[in-house]
Amino acid sequence: MSDLMLGNQAVARGLYEAGVGVVSSYPGTPSTEITEFASKYDPSELYCEWAPNEKVACEVAVGASISGARSFCAMKHVGLNVAADPLFTASYTGVNGGMVIAVADDPGMHSSQNEQDSRHYAIGAKVPMLEPSDSQECKDYTKLAYELSEKYDTPVILRLTTRVSHSQSFVTTEERQNVAVKDYTKDISKYVMTPANAIKKHIVVEDRTQRLTEYADNSGINTVEYNDTKIGVITSGICYQYSKEALGDKASYLKLGMVNPLPVQLIKDFAGKVDTLYVIEELDDVIETHCRKLGIKVIGKEAFTLQGEYFQSKIKQVILGEKDEWQTVDAEIPVRPPVLCAGCPHRGVFYILKKLGVMVSGDIGCYTLGSAAPLSAIDTTVCMGASVSGLHGFNKGRKGEYEGKSVAVIGDSTFIHSGVTGLINIAYNRSNSTVIILDNSITGMTGHQNNPANGLNIYGDPAAAVDLEALAHAVGINSVRVVDPNNLEETEKAIREELAKAEPSVIIARRPCALLKTVKHKPAFKIDPDKCKNCKSCMRIGCPALCLTEKCVTIDATLCVGCGLCSQMCKFDAIKE
Repeated sequence: MSDLMLGNQAVARGLYEAGVGVVSSYPGTPSTEITEFASKYDPSELYCEWAPNEKVACEVAVGASISGARSFCAMKHVGLNVAADPLFTASYTGVNGGMVIAVADDPGMHSSQNEQDSRHYAIGAKVPMLEPSDSQECKDYTKLAYELSEKYDTPVILRLTTRVSHSQSFVTTEERQNVAVKDYTKDISKYVMTPANAIKKHIVVEDRTQRLTEYADNSGINTVEYNDTKIGVITSGICYQYSKEALGDKASYLKLGMVNPLPVQLIKDFAGKVDTLYVIEELDDVIETHCRKLGIKVIGKEAFTLQGEYFQSKIKQVILGEKDEWQTVDAEIPVRPPVLCAGCPHRGVFYILKKLGVMVSGDIGCYTLGSAAPLSAIDTTVCMGASVSGLHGFNKGRKGEYEGKSVAVIGDSTFIHSGVTGLINIAYNRSNSTVIILDNSITGMTGHQNNPANGLNIYGDPAAAVDLEALAHAVGINSVRVVDPNNLEETEKAIREELAKAEPSVIIARRPCALLKTVKHKPAFKIDPDKCKNCKSCMRIGCPALCLTEKCVTIDATLCVGCGLCSQMCKFDAIKE
């Protein structure tokens, strides 16, 4: 049976067919749908959960693997930074039940703060990495990864990219394998990584890499397609699809399904049979550097870029010198930058922060759009949780100059992910820092996943909910208050008062995401054109439901959810329900 599937959906199908027992992940685009699709299978066969962060998810997978069950965790590329600690040591301990980590890279940074290449993690951790090029391979490589994991006693990384994760192709489905949970036997020398044990395991890891290199050369996962041998291309993943579409039979291809460790003899043999050899790989020159170490002359990044995504016409132009014809439209098409949604509960907070002129240490989430005009409120955004720790460092670095004039903003899910420890640091080391937790009751940016603060698990069942107020008190913050961010007067008063205190404080701006299905909205507001002076004060909140005309501002009733922010800003009483 064949079904049209997203790459991420096919990975989830591979988990089911491979007899995986435990899945733990933290949502991160473009990897999120893997775990969402996996959660649709019977939880008695394939248990799924959202973890507080990627490190926890990876450790859950490690623990499940040691227990004897096949386990899995998924994350985006920056999530692997968080999970790197357990990954590097799990490479030494090896596995009991097979363990696979899926990491989705984001060339082009469609939804990410950097463009890092996760292949370096596989090299650094000395674990095998497979890279599928379409949905069928997503499923097949997922199942193969478990075979390799158990055969070679190692975690295996499955590398995806945005285009593979979110493109669709047909997948042939099969029945689930009945994989029994392996027996667990206490083995201190294998699983307790004290230096005396770890130093011995390093030898095992290096031997494993040699055996996996032989596998890469001889197993067939890396395939050769001979056509015209004047041009040879070594590539992998989505770049294989681009290359085939651009060059067709005018080139021969070495398609790498295993990108760590890379084959040696297979590359040498292929290089010897083509006249000119290109390496086509997005992001870093990993394959190219490997070829050069082997003494093979290749054309790589001197012809292609280290940044962004590749595409078919670019490959055709570089290698064949052929330019595709482009059809252009003779029209001015307005740009559509991303904005906070109409009725977004974060908008009021950012409006007040800009009004007060404070330094805002920002974080990762849909609220990062508070940096966009006209709000333009956020000063910094680095990584998950950095708003809280960064604010503390900023205030210490300025020796108190910005105390009372700076805040951190962080979402509820991100706060659980990695903001808690930063808040502990603020309390413990006593900086006069104010942290605003934007609690919209959901993980918004990645598509409305539940999290430990909203009282629902991945299946939508009731679960223990973190009490953010009690947690803040418990770590040593005495001043904690909750505000409704749609009440501008209340929000401004709270921020001013907390900034004026000579102690750490937390403000929880609590209102659910406007896009949640459970949220009931008020009727759209209307503007009285006779009262409107066209002063544009309401436009300062950057609501997409507000539209400028020559005579007055209007409200798009199809977008307005009746939040009332604009009416609070109108001095002429022109905006009414």
